[in-house]
Amino acid sequence: MGNLLFISAIGFIVLLFFILKTFVVVPNKAAYIKERLGKYNGTLEAGFHFLIPIIDRVAYKHTLKEQVIDVPPQVCITKDNVQVQVDGILYLRVLDPRDASYGINNYRYAASQLAQTSMRSEIGKMLLDVTFKEREKINDAVVESVDIASDPWGVKVTRYEIKNIIPPQTVLDAMEQQMKAEREKRAAILHSEGQRQATINRSEGKRQEAINVSQGNKQKRINEAEGMAREIELVAVSTAGALRLVAEQIQKPGGNDAVRLRVAQEFIKQFGDVIQNSQTSVVPLSLANIQGFFEGFSRVTDGLKPLPGQAPRT
Repeated sequence: MGNLLFISAIGFIVLLFFILKTFVVVPNKAAYIKERLGKYNGTLEAGFHFLIPIIDRVAYKHTLKEQVIDVPPQVCITKDNVQVQVDGILYLRVLDPRDASYGINNYRYAASQLAQTSMRSEIGKMLLDVTFKEREKINDAVVESVDIASDPWGVKVTRYEIKNIIPPQTVLDAMEQQMKAEREKRAAILHSEGQRQATINRSEGKRQEAINVSQGNKQKRINEAEGMAREIELVAVSTAGALRLVAEQIQKPGGNDAVRLRVAQEFIKQFGDVIQNSQTSVVPLSLANIQGFFEGFSRVTDGLKPLPGQAPRT
């Protein structure tokens, strides 16, 4: 009885094992390679599938997602014979699960090795300074090279990214000194440019100040000249008006006598002031000279033209 139970248990376990092997569920974004009696029989896509026990089996399992492969660091020699340590990251995707299974033993390892080889080749074509500037160009070259080589494997290389380019410590020290010298050079240039611009600004300020002063002086002289001209014009107009008025008054009856009287009064006043303010009295040699002065002035006033509408005097 005990042996029967043991055999039944063994049979149940074997049956359960075969049942589990009969059904397979493939997850999303995955592909399984099915073999029948050791020969490729088909690719199982996402979903539920039935297998014949013992005859069918899942030989390979592939993910169809984009895969990230860390390319290990390696030493490369640049065109100017400088050793640098370079590492990177490779991105690829399985497009054909059958070729990825039977085209190569390990496509991930092979792609990583190809990336390293391509990287050494590209770095060897460039100078050290260029490698730091042309990362994008190096990445594109590696992608193109690995993608062509991996095409028979059913794998598509999407991109490659360089993580680090590390030169020797001696080169790093030299680069640091060069960068320091460049910074000091730029600082000196900026300082000199600042002083130059300050000098230019000061000279421009003095130049503008001189221009403003000269323009101010010019405008001042113009204003003074215009004021003097206006003053002369007003004096001339006023004098002309006064003389015209005197001439009109002289032409009137009795005007000549009034002028003579006014001139005589003024002469006597001025002559009296001279005698009063001086200790020495000065008198004309002949009083007849005074009479001649008034006679000459009379001839001047008599020669004036009469006003319009007025009869000439006799």
